[in-house]
Amino acid sequence: MRVLTRVETALLTQRGHLFPWSPVCLAVGIGWYFSLRFEPGPGLYGGIAVLALLAIGISRRVSVAWAPLATGAAVIALGFLLAGARAHSVAEPVLQWRYYGPVEGRVVALDRSASDALRVTLDQVRIGDVPLDQRPQRIRLSLHGDRVHLSPGQRVMTTAHLSPPQGPVEPGGFDFRRHAWFQQLGAVGYTRVPVLTIAPAQAGRDGVRVTAWRMAISDHVRAILPGEAGGFAAAVTTGDRSGMGQASLEMLRASNLAHLLAISGLHMGLLTGFVFVACRIGLSTVPPIALRLPVRKLAALAALMAATIYLFLSGGNVATERAFVMVCVMLGAVLLDRRAISLRAVAVAALIVLALRPETLLSPGFQMSFAATTALVAAFGGLREYGRLPGPKWLRPVLALVMSSAIAGIATAPIGAAHFNTMSHYGLVANLLSVPVMGTVVVPAAVVAALLAPFGVEWIALYVMGAGLRWILAVAQWVSGLEGARGYVTSPPDFVLPVLAAALLWLILWQGRARWLGVGPALFAVAMWGQGHRPEALIAETGGLVGVMTEQGRAVSKPKGSGFVATVWLENDGDSTTQSNAATRWPDAGGEIQRFLLGDKEIIHVTGKRAARGYDECRQDQIVVAPVSLTLSGPCRVYDPDALRETGSLALSKGHLFTSTELSGQRLWSP
Repeated sequence: MRVLTRVETALLTQRGHLFPWSPVCLAVGIGWYFSLRFEPGPGLYGGIAVLALLAIGISRRVSVAWAPLATGAAVIALGFLLAGARAHSVAEPVLQWRYYGPVEGRVVALDRSASDALRVTLDQVRIGDVPLDQRPQRIRLSLHGDRVHLSPGQRVMTTAHLSPPQGPVEPGGFDFRRHAWFQQLGAVGYTRVPVLTIAPAQAGRDGVRVTAWRMAISDHVRAILPGEAGGFAAAVTTGDRSGMGQASLEMLRASNLAHLLAISGLHMGLLTGFVFVACRIGLSTVPPIALRLPVRKLAALAALMAATIYLFLSGGNVATERAFVMVCVMLGAVLLDRRAISLRAVAVAALIVLALRPETLLSPGFQMSFAATTALVAAFGGLREYGRLPGPKWLRPVLALVMSSAIAGIATAPIGAAHFNTMSHYGLVANLLSVPVMGTVVVPAAVVAALLAPFGVEWIALYVMGAGLRWILAVAQWVSGLEGARGYVTSPPDFVLPVLAAALLWLILWQGRARWLGVGPALFAVAMWGQGHRPEALIAETGGLVGVMTEQGRAVSKPKGSGFVATVWLENDGDSTTQSNAATRWPDAGGEIQRFLLGDKEIIHVTGKRAARGYDECRQDQIVVAPVSLTLSGPCRVYDPDALRETGSLALSKGHLFTSTELSGQRLWSP
C-alpha cells in the first residue's frame, strides 16, 4: 500500500468542503478573460476547450486526492469560455464617431445622472441617415432642456449630441465602454432642446409593459409621499431612483447607507423573511392546516412567490437578480429539508449569477454582496459550531445586529474603498440606527401597502413606510454632517484587491490549520495599498483637461468642463477637493494656454480654436495637448483629437507615457 504524502493527506481532509471553491475557480477563469489585452480568437477558445476536456479526463484517472485540482482547472477553463460567449452574445453596433442631429427611439428606462440630470434610455433607435447595420441597439441621453414627463413605451424624438461610450478616464481605470457593451449601449449623449412625443406608449411583450407598470406605481407612491421620502419609497419598491435628489444620495453614501437604496440582498432578504415568518405564524394558528400540511414549506413557497413579484416590480436589474438567485437557493434548501444558510448555498448562488452574467464579477455590487454574505455565513456558522452569543436572551438580538453590521462593514470596506475611494467612519452607527427600522417598519409596511392596494387604502401603510424612511434620511443627514464622517483613500494597485480576496477566501474556505496561511498575503495586500504610485500627469481622452501632480495635490488645467473626468482623477488620488479648487493649484491659472514644467518636460494645454491657430511652439521637451486639431511642425509630442482617438487617455508616470489603448488592449468593446 502506497503511503500518502503530506500534501495528499491535506487535500483529502478537504473532501466534503470543496464545493464552495467552484465559484472561486469559475471567477478565476472569468477574470482571466477580462484581463487579456487582446480579443481571443477561435484557436484560443478551441485550445481552452480541449484543455478543459483533458482536465476532466485527468480527474477521472488520478487519485482521489489530486482529482479536485484537475476539476478546478476544468472549471477555470469553463469560466473563460462562458465570459467569451457572453461577450459575443450581447454584441451590437457601437457608434464610431461624434454625431449631432435628429434622434428617435422608444423609451425603455429613466434614471438620473451624477449631475442630477434626468436620463432616458432609448431602443428601436433611428439616427439621421445612419445605416441599420451601424445603428446602436440602445442609446442613453441626459436631458438638459425643458422638463418633460416621459413614460416607458413612448416613442420620442429630439436633436442630440451623441458619441461612443467613453473609455477609461485614465489608463488602467474603469472602462465604461466595457460596461456599456454588456448593457448594449451603443452611444451616449445629451440634448438641450425639448423631447417631443411622436407616438404614445404601446407596451409589447419585451418588458416595456412591466416597466410602464413600475413607473406608474412609482408615480403613485410619490404622489402619496411627496419629497425625498417618496423618492426613497419609490426606489426601494420599484427601483426608480429618478425622484431622489443628489443631496440625499450623497448623504446616504457618506453615511454608508446607500445600500438601503439599491434593491439587493438586504431588501430581498427582509421581504422574503417577513413573508416567510408571517405566513408560517399565520398558518400555524389554523389547527387543521398546522396538523396536516407542511407549514414551513408552504411559507417558503409564499416567500418565493413574493420574491418573484418583487423581482419584476423592481425592474430586475443585476443586483436584484443576484439577490433573487440567493433567496431562491435558500428557500429551495428549505423545501428540500436542507440547511438554508450555508457556504454551499452561497456557492450555488454565486455559480448561477456568474454563469448567467459573467461580467458582474467586475462590478462592486457583486463583490460587496458576496463578500458580506460569505463573511456573515462563515462568522455565524463558526459561532453556531462553537456556542451561542453571550449574555441574557433579550440582549442576543442586539448583539447579533451589532455583529452583523460590523462583519458586513469590515468585509465590504476594502471593496468600497477600492472602487469609490471613500470610507464612512461612522457607517456602523448609521447602520445600527437604520437597518432595524428598514426591517421592522419600512419593508413590512411596503408588503401591507401592496396587500391594501386593491382596496384603495394603501396610503395608510405608505404613511408608516414614509415615517421609517424619513428616520433613515435623518440619520443619514446627521451622520454625514459629523466632522470626519467620510475619509478618502488612494486607489490601490491593480493586484491588491484580487490578492486580498484570494487570501480571505483561503482563510474562510480551507479546512485545518493551513487556513492561517492566508493571513500573510492579506496583510501584504493591505500594506501594499498605500504604496501605489499615482501618475505625475494625466490627459483626458478628449484633450479637454490636463491634471498634474503638485505638492498641494493634483492641479487641473480648467476650473470647469470635463467635470466627470476631473472628479474621478481627484477621487483616485484620495483628494476630496473640487475641480475649481484644484484649478487654483495650477501655477498660471487662467488663459487659453496653460503651461506646467514637470521635471525635464513641459506640458502645454491649448484650449480654444483661436489659441490653437496662433500656437506654433514645438520643442522636443514639450507635450502639447489640445481639444481641437493642431498643425505643428517640430519634435514635440502632440495630442489633439486625431492622436487621442488612437491613444485614449494618457498618464505620465515615472518618466514613461502610458496610453489607455496600451493598457486596455483591443477588445470587442474597444473602438
